[in-house]
Amino acid sequence: MNIPKHPTLIRKMIQSRVKKLAAGGPVLVASLVRIARRCGQSTCRCTRGHKHVGDYLTFKVAGKTKTVYVPQAIVGEVRSWIAEHRRMRKLSEEISQLAIAQVRSYTTHNRRRTGRPQN
Repeated sequence: MNIPKHPTLIRKMIQSRVKKLAAGGPVLVASLVRIARRCGQSTCRCTRGHKHVGDYLTFKVAGKTKTVYVPQAIVGEVRSWIAEHRRMRKLSEEISQLAIAQVRSYTTHNRRRTGRPQN
């Protein structure tokens, strides 16, 4: 991301990203994984190597990884919730970088406005 030096331009960039930060739908902080498992029944085909494949969400609760089965009918919807979280996380990182740049440029800009020499 290209960060401008002038505080007004930085402020405008921050404002535009804050407007985009609103969630467009549910937000899910998790990962979607495909896992092949054996069911445990001795007569099932999975004992001969044809494992049952399913989609699962993995996420952390109090430092421990939890797993939840995701029905095939809503896998696409769950993917969009995860993508929404990634989009919002990227925007918040950009806003943070711009806010730091704004703080850094504040003193320089004020010195220029008052006519003081720069160090």
